[in-house]
Amino acid sequence: MEGLEKLEKVQKAIHLLRSIGISDADPHSLRFLADFALLLLENYDGLDLTSKCQLILENMSKISAALSGEKGGHQIENAVRFYHDDKANLCSVWSVYDDVAMVGLDAMKRSNSSLEDFCRSYFMFHTMEANEPQSIFRYLPFLSFTESYIYQLDGLNEKLLLLSNHEVPIMGPEFEVLCRNLYGEKSVTRRFRKEPFRPLCLVLEHHGLLTERIKEELKCGEEYWALERKLCCSLVSNKKISIEDVTRAIHLKSFDYRVLNLLLYQLRVAMVNEAHMEFLSVSELLVEISDDLFDYEDDVAENHFNILRMYVRYYGASAAPIKLAKFVTELEEKYDRLLKALGSELCTKYQKRCEEATKEGGKTCGPPLGTWHIPPVIEDEARYRTAISTISGMKVGGHLSYGNNG
Repeated sequence: MEGLEKLEKVQKAIHLLRSIGISDADPHSLRFLADFALLLLENYDGLDLTSKCQLILENMSKISAALSGEKGGHQIENAVRFYHDDKANLCSVWSVYDDVAMVGLDAMKRSNSSLEDFCRSYFMFHTMEANEPQSIFRYLPFLSFTESYIYQLDGLNEKLLLLSNHEVPIMGPEFEVLCRNLYGEKSVTRRFRKEPFRPLCLVLEHHGLLTERIKEELKCGEEYWALERKLCCSLVSNKKISIEDVTRAIHLKSFDYRVLNLLLYQLRVAMVNEAHMEFLSVSELLVEISDDLFDYEDDVAENHFNILRMYVRYYGASAAPIKLAKFVTELEEKYDRLLKALGSELCTKYQKRCEEATKEGGKTCGPPLGTWHIPPVIEDEARYRTAISTISGMKVGGHLSYGNNG
């Protein structure tokens, strides 16, 4: 039985290597690479994959010389290289293993602005200064790794959203065939069919950082992506949507900030401040709505979740801006009440940070500064997407004449 299990692992590794383009090697070479991959994934008293690869790089020449008795070490050492790009890199090879949490450079780059914003906006709630390197770098590895991992999964979810335009049921067998034809693998759907955050949870648990609340927030992330796929697929296929789903989705959208905040409490070995969490949840919600209004045309073009898109579909072009304005007004009243309860010092600091974020983002809408502006709604999204795709060089964010000012 043990031999069969080992053989099954080897076959899976060979299949993985072939799926990323390593198929021109002879059977013996392919088996060697598969065995090598499995060896790297073995647990050796907490050595992570990076440490293992570094050990190989540092000692390959000595090992080669000892085994061969010849001075060929430098040639072998020079042959062991790690090439990283967005399409195929070493990290992507290991990241598809369900129990190995890895992040790629692209995900780290995409998550960087959110991570910076988190440090500058949330550190003050932990009596920390974002402009002090000691505060940032002390906790940065776990915060950066977690946010990058979330962004990596978000990138896979974006692939699924792009494929929703093909009108194939998401997560069904036909959809998996479509994924394989376009991306050469089924890992896109496999990641979301199973527990997408399990590898991350294992890492956090290993370091004593995983709590029930963090696990719940990660489940909220899975739920948000599922709702986004469901709602956006319904929009492109002209199906009805539920306003309850829309409201739930916008509340879940900032789950990554809540995960980072809860993680920071754990890293500091501090109790969670519920009053701060409640205030920040309302602030996050208003910021998400503000971002959706700012990115409205882009989200229509790319078929991303956007609260204004959903309101237009559910309430109609004329009523949607009014309904959304009412929703925002109610949130702002709650925001103002909770902001005053923070205390004068923290309240002042947070308002100053909001001023900075508003200026840096180039926005004139959103709390607590500036004025709200709902852009002209797009009634016929399919026509809009067709128009912008046929106009060469036109900026997606420009206002076309297919909307209604509401």
